Amino acid sequence: MKYITPLIAIVTVFILIFSCNDVQEKIKNKSVGPGGWLKGSGNEKFETIADQLRGFDATMVEVGYRYQELYWAGQDENWDYANYQIEKIETTLKNGFERRPKREKSGTHFLNYVLPEMKKTIKSRDTILFNKGFMMLTSNCNSCHTMEKVPFFTVKIPAERQSPIRK
Repeated sequence: MKYITPLIAIVTVFILIFSCNDVQEKIKNKSVGPGGWLKGSGNEKFETIADQLRGFDATMVEVGYRYQELYWAGQDENWDYANYQIEKIETTLKNGFERRPKREKSGTHFLNYVLPEMKKTIKSRDTILFNKGFMMLTSNCNSCHTMEKVPFFTVKIPAERQSPIRK
């Protein structure tokens, strides 16, 4: 009789452990998201989300948008907005390098030299210096594209404003 109570306790613990594992497995494999689009195990869901974040091409789409906004901010002498854009370009590149480390080698120059120089020109609040700095930025974009073997991605100073944001 004195062995039955510990035996019942051990069996109860095993039942709880196995039933918890079963519940956890059901939760892991539950579809989530609007309409249940995110399916599979926990790892499969992470892989799906990683695919949705895409590669460095998605990074470049955002950088391209912010590049244009930076240019027009400088032309408007909207220095706070220009500073905002250069900070977002930096964040976007860092996030992109985290997702695609093989792109970091050619982009390190941007983080360590090009963007800090552009920040200095923004801080000067001088449109002439800004335009010279922006030409340097543009040239470095094209150099990076050449290093990444996509020289057909030619960046040019924006000719038409697409954003409604004005100073």
